[in-house]
Amino acid sequence: MAYIVRRLPEYPNDRVLVGPKTFADAGIYKISDEMALVGTLDFFTPVVNNPYDYGQIAAANALSDVYAMGGKPLTAMNILCYPLKSLDKDVLVEILKGGADKVNEAGAAVVGGHTLQDNEIKYGLSVTGIIHPDKIVTNAGARAGDMLVLTKPLGTGLIISAIKANKVFEEDISIVTKSMVLLNKTASEVMLEVGASACTDITGFGLMGHAYEMAEASRVTLSFFAERIPVFEGCERYVRMGLIPGVSKLSKKYLKDVIRIDSRVREGLVDVLFDSQTSGGLLISISKEKSETLCAKLKERGVMVTGIIGEVCERMDVSIIVSP
Repeated sequence: MAYIVRRLPEYPNDRVLVGPKTFADAGIYKISDEMALVGTLDFFTPVVNNPYDYGQIAAANALSDVYAMGGKPLTAMNILCYPLKSLDKDVLVEILKGGADKVNEAGAAVVGGHTLQDNEIKYGLSVTGIIHPDKIVTNAGARAGDMLVLTKPLGTGLIISAIKANKVFEEDISIVTKSMVLLNKTASEVMLEVGASACTDITGFGLMGHAYEMAEASRVTLSFFAERIPVFEGCERYVRMGLIPGVSKLSKKYLKDVIRIDSRVREGLVDVLFDSQTSGGLLISISKEKSETLCAKLKERGVMVTGIIGEVCERMDVSIIVSP
């Protein structure tokens, strides 16, 4: 995708505060000195078997891009593709109800959408939010000396693969679903309250892929402590079963020359670090002085944060370093 984006024409516009060239989570367009619009969209095929849960997850995932930049969602529009002749319409009702309930939980409103007949179900949202132009949090503000905090465990891609292959352990489904339907709203609010340097949400490119984008945008090197990174229990079991998502394998191959991984980090955990996430948490870069306050406040508000998982260093010969 980076190859494609870099070759698209640019049309300079002074009101575009954040565009596609920085690989940020959403685009931002300035309306006035006090307000800017945040725009994003995301949709994907079913990741769980329950249609209502799928709708919630897809909505939470789309809304997350607005939260990652410190914005407040206002409106959402449904994007839905489905096989008209073969699908029970009640399934569509449940998907859309799940999405609507999650948008309502975010304090936003579904104002319409578009449907398309397709051979496979695909659902998500186009979301519009607002933000103050001076309070935008991007993936380009990480500074040497900052600490790194992750607000949800990794491993959703592996568990989703296990679900699709009918090899999942039942207890893993409820645990990962609970995480994926959880909005990043609270994490975003706490991040803004304490004052973060940079942020990105962890989705399709996995922790390593999105961390690479942050490192490149900020011109720094991110150093992770592998054993401190929260991971859903049992994920390495699915790695051993060969259930690694294809996109995770591609990310690992694509980033091999820009990441240095200590040989003491076990291979199964390495694969989890590259795991493609659905509705993952926020990766927050914050000054050392504020990091403990951030972690404490996140825990107080019920966010699944474990603590500091890494630090930001001056730019080195690689973008990311992973140590035990």
